Amino acid sequence: MDPYIEGNPVAPWPVSDLAPDLIAVTHGHYDHLGDAGAIAKNRGSLVIAIPEVARYLNERGAQAEGMDIGGSFRVRDVVIRMTQAVHSAGITREDTVLCGGCPAGFVVDDKIRVYHAGDTALFSDMRLIGDLYRPDVALLPIGDRYTMGPREAAIATSWIRPQVVIPMHYNTWPTIKQDPSEFRYIVETLCDTEVIIMDAGETIEL
Repeated sequence: MDPYIEGNPVAPWPVSDLAPDLIAVTHGHYDHLGDAGAIAKNRGSLVIAIPEVARYLNERGAQAEGMDIGGSFRVRDVVIRMTQAVHSAGITREDTVLCGGCPAGFVVDDKIRVYHAGDTALFSDMRLIGDLYRPDVALLPIGDRYTMGPREAAIATSWIRPQVVIPMHYNTWPTIKQDPSEFRYIVETLCDTEVIIMDAGETIEL
C-alpha cells in the first residue's frame, strides 16, 4: 500500500529491498503514489489504483490496472475492494498537478480482512464499511491537518468495529505530529478494539 520510501524521512529500508507481487495506491499525492511506478517497472509488480492513476503509471512504463470505488479486483485467492475516502487526489509528483481521479481506501480479503482507509476525513459511510466487510484489522490515519485526527479516527474505529486498529499517517513531518497514545486512550473509551501502535520498520503477524 502506498510505497513512499525514497525521500521519506522515517522509511527504514531502501526501495531495492521491496519486491511485492501487488501494489495498491490510494491516491496520487507524492507521499502515496511514491515509488509505486519504480517498483512496478523494476520488480514486475502489478499496481492497482483508480483509473486516472493507473493510466498515469501505464504511460510511464509500469503495469497498472484501474478499478473504481465500489469495485473489486481478484488476484488468485485475494479479493481487494476499493472504498470511498474523503480527501484531495491530484497527482502532485510533477510541477503541474494532474487529475488523479478520486481518493480511495481498500479492503483486502486474504483469510483475514484488512481495511486500509487511505488519507481520509471521518465520514458516516465508515459504518457501512464496517457492516458490509467486517474488517478484522483497520489502518486509520490520525495525523490531523491533512486527514482526520485522533478523536475522529477513534470514532471511526467505534463505527467499523475491527478486532485490531493500527494508527497511521502521523509523525512523518512536524505538521502531522501526533501522540498515538491519545488515539489509544480515546478508542478504549469507545469500544473494545485492540490498538496496536507500530514503529517504522516493525512487522506484526496477525
